[in-house]
Parts: sequence; structure tokens; C-alpha cells
Amino acid sequence: MMCLGRNVSVWVGLFLLIATTGCQNSIKKISLPQALAHAASLVEVTKRDVAEIRNGMPAGSRALEPLYRDSTPPRDDLEKVKTALARARDRVQDLRVAKSTFFGLVDPDGTIVRSDRVPDLLSGKNLWAAVPAAAEVMKGKTVNVNGSLAEAAGVKGRPDAQWFWLVPISVDDKVRGAYVTGWSWSSYAYRLETALRNELKTAARDRNTKEPLSYVYIVVASSVYGAPLAPEVNAQAISKLEPLGKANGEQSWSTVVDITGREFALAVRRAPDLGENIAVAVLRSET
Repeated sequence: MMCLGRNVSVWVGLFLLIATTGCQNSIKKISLPQALAHAASLVEVTKRDVAEIRNGMPAGSRALEPLYRDSTPPRDDLEKVKTALARARDRVQDLRVAKSTFFGLVDPDGTIVRSDRVPDLLSGKNLWAAVPAAAEVMKGKTVNVNGSLAEAAGVKGRPDAQWFWLVPISVDDKVRGAYVTGWSWSSYAYRLETALRNELKTAARDRNTKEPLSYVYIVVASSVYGAPLAPEVNAQAISKLEPLGKANGEQSWSTVVDITGREFALAVRRAPDLGENIAVAVLRSET
């Protein structure tokens, strides 16, 4: 019986060793290279998403010029502004398909006259107060800036911030207001994560394999934002690694990270079209 007990212990130990080795090989041979490929692919997605905004916003702002030609100020006719915002987006193909989570009209003093969000929690808030750099648009400049406006958050119960793109609205060679769009980082992380998971789901079905566990996060300086339902512990683990200091230029950075007892491959790649010190982070673990 003693011999049998020792044999059982040996077999259990051997099984655990084989299982552990198999997991490590899976991470190194599959998860890491795939996570790197996912990060590179998603950065290309960000380029296309930003291009839609860059190309469409000037035409959208021109569609809003009549609001400042009328004798009635836009803030005194909010229904007209609502209609104009909907029309401006509908008439411009790039804006129709844009991944923005809000479009709005901003008066010269920074007050958001109206947005297309329902309910419109942005209306009446001062964008210049929340994101001072956004006020540069009143100098006739196109502005791409990051900041935080609580009413534009895409998640409740944890911090969120936003990416803003503003273009001036000029009438008679004078800047009368601004057209603003953008997305919350949590919402944008969800957009990228959904795109990745759809791709992985299709590949798993076609190859008759298991779909890996995957998450996408946006790294903005020292902050990390995930989709609304993404585990915050993942974001904290990524943040502790300070990935922006390791992912330079177009070179991705990757590592294996243990999160609550599960090993993930982590790949991080900068997304310069979104702005400085912004990157896409992908976590992948085989199932």
C-alpha cells in the first residue's frame, strides 16, 4: 500500500509537471505571437477610425454654419441645434460610420449647447473648464486632445476619460463656435475588444478549436481603460508594468503576466493616431 501511495504521488506530480509545461508552451508558442499580431492589427483599426473623424469633421462643421447665420443664437433654439447635429452627421459618410460616442455643438465660451447623446447629459457643461486645451479650437485650429468630462463617461463606478476632436465653425471669417466629437476610452476599448473577439470567434469556428480568452485595454499615459465589463484587476496589472516606457515607436512590447492565478500573454503597441502616449494593450490566454 505504501508503494501504491508513492506511485500515485509520482503520477500526480508528473501530471502537474506536464500540465504546467503545456501551459507555458501554449503561452510562448501561441498566445504571445498571436497577442502581438492582435495589437498590431488593432492599431491599424485605430488609424482607420481616426481617419473617418479627420476626413468627415470639416464637412460636418460647414453643415452647422447656418446656426450662426440666424439672428437667434443656437443656445436659444435647442431643437434646431438637435436637428442640425443629426443632419450634419447624416450628410457626411465618414461621420455616419464614425465610432464616436458623442457629437456636439460648443459655443465660444466653452458651453456645450447640445449633443446627440440620449439623455443629453453634456448639454450645459463647459468643455473648456474640463479640458482647457480644447479651447484652442477658437483660434481656428483643429484640436485633438485627451481629457475627462464626467458626463461623457462610458462606464459607471470607475474612472473614465475621453478622446476629443474639435473643428472650428467659422462664419464671415470669424470663429463662432466648434463642432466636437470623440469617444470615451472605456467605450473605445469595448469597440476594439468586440472587433477582436468577433475575429477570434470566426477563426475558432472555422478551425474547430477553442476560442481564447481575450481582452483589449487602452493605455493613456499612466492610466489603463478597459471595456465596461472588463476586469479592473487586469487594468491594474497592466498599469503596474508601465508598458508605455517599453513599447517605443512602432515596436510592440510583450510579456507573460500572471493575473489572479492565470497566465496571459500581454502585447502593447503605441497608437500614434490617437495621440501621444497612447497604446493598445491586448491580453490573450488559450482555453
